[in-house]
Amino acid sequence: MDDFIYRDPGKENGEEAGQALGVDGAVRSRSTGLFCEGVPLSRIAREVGTPVYVYSYNTLTRHFRVFDEAFDGIPHVICFAMKANSNLAVVRSFSALGGGADVVSGGELFRALRAGVMPSKIVYAGVGKTVSEIEAALKAGILMFNIESQEELLAIDGVAGRLGVRAPIALRVNPDVDAKTHPYISTGLKKNKFGISIEQAMDEYERAEALPNVKVVGIHQHIGSQLTEISPFVDSLKKTAELVRKLKSRGLGIKYIDVGGGLGIRYLNEKPPLPSDLARAIRPVLEDLGCTLVFEPGRVLAGNAGCLVTKVLYRKSTQEKNFIIVDAGMNDLVRPTLYQAYHEIKQVITTDAPEFLADVVGPICETGDFLAKDRAMRVPQPGELLAVMSAGAYGFTMSSNYNSRPRAAEVMVEGDRYYIVRRREDYEGLVSGEEIPEFLGEKAAHDAQRARQGTR
Repeated sequence: MDDFIYRDPGKENGEEAGQALGVDGAVRSRSTGLFCEGVPLSRIAREVGTPVYVYSYNTLTRHFRVFDEAFDGIPHVICFAMKANSNLAVVRSFSALGGGADVVSGGELFRALRAGVMPSKIVYAGVGKTVSEIEAALKAGILMFNIESQEELLAIDGVAGRLGVRAPIALRVNPDVDAKTHPYISTGLKKNKFGISIEQAMDEYERAEALPNVKVVGIHQHIGSQLTEISPFVDSLKKTAELVRKLKSRGLGIKYIDVGGGLGIRYLNEKPPLPSDLARAIRPVLEDLGCTLVFEPGRVLAGNAGCLVTKVLYRKSTQEKNFIIVDAGMNDLVRPTLYQAYHEIKQVITTDAPEFLADVVGPICETGDFLAKDRAMRVPQPGELLAVMSAGAYGFTMSSNYNSRPRAAEVMVEGDRYYIVRRREDYEGLVSGEEIPEFLGEKAAHDAQRARQGTR
């Protein structure tokens, strides 16, 4: 796999910029080790500690521009899928370029607004919107809700009625197209929990149009994540376009076609299409419909703009396996455990040590706690640093406090400076919000007294 090379976005244009997307990313090699833009990863690890997520500002913004320029000449809004990376600095990087946000929770809505995203560029998806979340989105004035079920539609109509507003909505249609990706991140098949069957969509749209407190403004589809082929996009959008024509013929005001996201990146040897490839393929399908296109890219913007830096703690060998034990675990990056996903792992400072096969594992008390299995790499020494590549998406956002481990720090690099954009969680932060009820304090004292009496 090629090195991830930072390039000056000012020098990127046209097809050259398109080729850069997903092929290189946040980190490059120098004789003294791996750098993110102009900052050594070793310096960040020394000063901030490990594990630490590191993001390249210039790579994030370049990826956004490449995607945006691919659809030049077509009315469109790019709504970054915040589930990929919801750090305020990352979201602000995109909103400053005119980007919006795809949110799936009240927390993501709060973050988007805090990061400066214009409410008119926020789309709200997800199958389980609560009343309080719906109220917050309506009060903020978002672009539209992507509706997943009839009961959700009725709930939004009720909330909007109480607030005296009309809720802008799109129905998420399920085109029953195989996205040819991991089953856990495939969302466009009939057996998936997402969306409304495309065969039932016309009836559902007519029901929505009859409701007093909603306004039909769009249609939404999303067939999965980490897509590496164009054909599923085209096949699904042909079905969606046909439905849009029928809806317009019946007088429904479809202004927005939310194409969804899902464009993949290269982790190992995948060859995902470029945004320019996607644009060429779907433009003929959609351009005569007179609608604004909404895109929800996530991984393709952030994935190869970040890495996770971790420190080697110990080495261990058994009759069957070699293990490299590091200070980052499945609570920090769960993708390898959850999806059996591949992330390239590089030495931050290259050595000439001999190579061997090893599992790179973390400190979590689970057999499934690994970052890589049977990986060929140079034998590291305790204290050496490793960089887990392509970790800018679905990394920190999926992290947890399992085993009461504080969550990692996050850093953004711009040029030759770095900024801590999330402080490392400390032990006090782990128990923030928890309380021991008074009766347990009294009971503990009583039990201790009885124990003392029993030993006399």
